[in-house]
Amino acid sequence: MKPHLFVVDDDDVYRSLLADELQDQGFRVTTATSVSDALRVLGTDESFDAAVLDLHLGDGDGMTVLQRLRAVSPQTEAIVLTGHGTIDTAIAAMRAGAYDYVAKPCSIKELRVVIDKALERRRLVERNAILRAGLQPPPSTSAFIGSSAAFAQVRALIERVAASEASVLILGETGVGKEVVARRVHEGSPRHSQPFVVVDCTTLHDDLLHSELFGHEKGAYTGATERKHGLFEVADGGTMFLDEIGDLSLGLQQKLLRVLETGCFRHVGGTREIHVDARLVAATNRNLEDMIARGQFRSDLYYRLGTLHVEMPPLRERADDIPTLARHFLARIDARFGQSRRFSADALARLHAWHWPGNVRELLHAVEAAAVLATGDQIEVEDLPRHLRGAKRAESAVMRTLESLEREHIVAVLQGVGGNRHQAATVLGISERTLYRKLSDYGLETDG
Repeated sequence: MKPHLFVVDDDDVYRSLLADELQDQGFRVTTATSVSDALRVLGTDESFDAAVLDLHLGDGDGMTVLQRLRAVSPQTEAIVLTGHGTIDTAIAAMRAGAYDYVAKPCSIKELRVVIDKALERRRLVERNAILRAGLQPPPSTSAFIGSSAAFAQVRALIERVAASEASVLILGETGVGKEVVARRVHEGSPRHSQPFVVVDCTTLHDDLLHSELFGHEKGAYTGATERKHGLFEVADGGTMFLDEIGDLSLGLQQKLLRVLETGCFRHVGGTREIHVDARLVAATNRNLEDMIARGQFRSDLYYRLGTLHVEMPPLRERADDIPTLARHFLARIDARFGQSRRFSADALARLHAWHWPGNVRELLHAVEAAAVLATGDQIEVEDLPRHLRGAKRAESAVMRTLESLEREHIVAVLQGVGGNRHQAATVLGISERTLYRKLSDYGLETDG
């Protein structure tokens, strides 16, 4: 919809000229000629994006209108008009909540510049409010559970790390719960009431990721029809979580390093420095030191990111947590459907015996599948996914390398979905881009 402006001025010629010109420029305009007229309009259901308000009206003080406007419509940006020699009044109006003031007489072109800035501020405030509401993390205390010694060590480390303002690098295999760790770091920090912004570095093309992180100016590139504020601006005061940071291009790594060092960046196509105060938490399942040796990751960014490290152990190294997690996931599923079920001892034993190359995410998918297949109040062995029904914790399986376990699991999932790589990526809980990279790493591009 067209922006709706409220113009209050007792100068009939200027008010009419201003209203006509703004309407020609694509605005909806409602006018008032006096304090009483303005208060009447504000008593209706009309809503305004911005107001242009003369402080000196024939029947009273325009501050009365401003105060009423701030009371009934605090989201409306107010621009006050004031004559020469009354700057103190304009400053008082800004203290009362006006966005800006313009000294009369002024050209419509000059006033339009201020109106555009006021509307841009309103859009930014609204967008940030929406994003802040949508990006607040749900409490993760119930999802971050475990009783093993390995889990207890990580939990204690997270509590110490959270209190710091330093950057954090979370390491661990795919599916171990690195985002949950990042949320815990945020929730335990002094920034817990501010936004927690998640960016998956594997899901967007480099140029799109650049625009998402840093924003862009209108006309910066084809299709950039308006200014876009970046997610670093949304995260201001809170925490920015960059998942799978090892997938960032070298160009983006350099720009990220600058933000970490200076707290400043520019929109794509922009020249103005933007300052933000966001704590950075990053995660990866890749060996960044090997990537540095191959020239694929900047060493200075690695050392700047890795002020604090948290390594989340794979599920096979904290097998005592498997029954606890399985019961938790089942209870969460049952709560959605008003059911109450349990695992049989044999089913829990099979879950405990599996080596879980997909980690906690794979366990969640297995429990969801079993919950769908089960017909009674108890989850039996035959309700589990096929590859778990004969699971045995052999010593040779425990001693096998992660690479061999992951390769075997990818092959099994691909076979289970008939070679459909999109479905396989969904089951594995990774992006198609990451799946294709793993297929290449393991020489499986032509495998079924």
